[in-house]
Amino acid sequence: MIILITGASHTGKTVLAQKLLEKYKYPYFSIDHLKMGLIRSGYTKLTPEDDAELEAYMWPIIREMMKTAIENKQNLVIEGGYIPFDWKKDFTEEYLDNIKFYCLVMSENYIKNHFDDIKKYASAVENRIDDDWCTMESVLEDNVQFSELAKKHNANIVLVDDKYEINID
Repeated sequence: MIILITGASHTGKTVLAQKLLEKYKYPYFSIDHLKMGLIRSGYTKLTPEDDAELEAYMWPIIREMMKTAIENKQNLVIEGGYIPFDWKKDFTEEYLDNIKFYCLVMSENYIKNHFDDIKKYASAVENRIDDDWCTMESVLEDNVQFSELAKKHNANIVLVDDKYEINID
């Protein structure tokens, strides 16, 4: 089984992937590691700010990793903001039967009432060296964008509204 987790920055994608690892022993792959490996190694001239271009550049690699894991009957969680919402078009039914896709979205209400917590837990699994760019406005804007795309593509939305609780069963 492949579990894809996407969402705006600071929605808890990596934390959820870590919980799935701990509970189900499903390894996870952070797309941010691939991104930074490609950038730091010089295999691309793209920068961490080139989101759309990075998604297009990395998706063929991620897509084929998913196919390989399914063919090998391996479980894998892939988390990151670089998963295209039209990802299904790249897979036949036999692959699609083995893929679950979730988009984490924080509501405006949650962000406005819990922004201090969002910042506080930003390094819960990974150390964010520079998080100054993350503002309430950017988090609100990014979550609206992910929510709209998820709705447009009939994706499974995991909505964080009143309090941060994600059921992983």
